[in-house]
Amino acid sequence: MKIISVRENPEYKDTAISYFQKHWGNENTLMVYYDCISNCIDAENPLPNWYLLITETEEVIGCAGLITNDFISRMDLYPWICALFIDENYRGKSYGFLLLQKAKHDAKIGGFHCLYLCTDHIGYYEKYGFSYLATGYHPWGKSSRIYKSEKL
Repeated sequence: MKIISVRENPEYKDTAISYFQKHWGNENTLMVYYDCISNCIDAENPLPNWYLLITETEEVIGCAGLITNDFISRMDLYPWICALFIDENYRGKSYGFLLLQKAKHDAKIGGFHCLYLCTDHIGYYEKYGFSYLATGYHPWGKSSRIYKSEKL
């Protein structure tokens, strides 16, 4: 497996946009992924960054993002890992951990001391050094659990 950073490998931009749109997008968010991924390549700041997990045969099987805010009320916290996804056929092999580690590494290089995420999953992220911090609120009226990792 290899992790591709779109910032470091802009030739994967269109592949990343399609993959994120397919697994996370809807008719209201397709342009969000297009715009954010397209503009990360030449960004002056260390955020955002978008990642693809690719097999030896160049099949994309997972993704994640490293962003300033995941559409949640706690804008005082950043950076955030978002859109972590592993294709069903590859789950249960800790491939999500690889993406989390890459995001942690890049956050540390960017000068950050911790990493956040929001989710409704309980038990998954705790295995990888995240601990529950608080509840956050989304603009669409839902809430999510906020997790923090200080082990970068």
